[in-house]
Amino acid sequence: MSLNKYLDVAPEVQKALDEGRPVVALESTIISHGMPYPQNVETALNVEKIIRDNGAVPATIAVIKGRLKAGLSPEEIDYLGKTGTAVAKASRRDLPVLVAQGKDGATTVTTTMIIAHMAGIQVFATGGIGGVHRGAQQTFDISADLEELAHTPVMVVCAGAKSILDLGLTLEYLETHGVPVIGYGTEELPAFYTRKSGFRVDYRIDTPEDLAKAFFVKQDMGLGGGMLVTNPIPEEFSMNHEIINKAIDEAVEEANKLGIHGKETTPFLLAKIKDLTGGDSLASNIQLVYNNARLAAKTAGELCKLANA
Repeated sequence: MSLNKYLDVAPEVQKALDEGRPVVALESTIISHGMPYPQNVETALNVEKIIRDNGAVPATIAVIKGRLKAGLSPEEIDYLGKTGTAVAKASRRDLPVLVAQGKDGATTVTTTMIIAHMAGIQVFATGGIGGVHRGAQQTFDISADLEELAHTPVMVVCAGAKSILDLGLTLEYLETHGVPVIGYGTEELPAFYTRKSGFRVDYRIDTPEDLAKAFFVKQDMGLGGGMLVTNPIPEEFSMNHEIINKAIDEAVEEANKLGIHGKETTPFLLAKIKDLTGGDSLASNIQLVYNNARLAAKTAGELCKLANA
């Protein structure tokens, strides 16, 4: 059954796909839930510009009035930015209800992957992925992002898993589900705000060409599923490991005291960490998204060369 009856692909995005040109998907949770207006809209438009400057077409993804959108207009991005947290944060479980009820949804890593795959987009740039939360042995709080990576054939370029998570268990989960974790120019898993985590990735790859080749071969072999590319935050924007970890520990402790859990956890922790670091974490967050957009655009270009060969 065609899913096109639920999906609107922006004309520019569809044209690029039809012509075998590179397209990079972008999520919309970062717009509505990631930072205040108008900084959220400025950042989203800057990310799109960076992708264009690096030879690809951006496709920001969202649910608007019950329509799955692959590629937003500047007006739609502004609408999501202004509406902010009043827009539902949409994971896989939320999509059918939001579509059926004609509502808006800001897409997470999970839903951005789903809609990108429906549209035929293979590369997606984001900030950081969700993972196994600290204390998951008791709470079973594991992000749907990991399950999506196991099943949906999209390459996700990120700055590692958010350091509010249990990084060791996150890597174990991905290994169990057959998701390759690649370090771009590094053997150590970057931890979002910092380049260090103390955990090793599965493979180090040093060029966009080789990243594209690994993903292309995975799909060509019929193995399916996604691939996680972890791209360290640039050195000059990396935060001090000890300072950020101290802020994370304080934020996690407060969340536990307040009984915050489920999909409220990550926004609460990120906002708290921003306050504790005097806004430095938000500045780092923006720079790492820009860095990931550059790498994703270059890799998407290399992937198109392989597909068109």
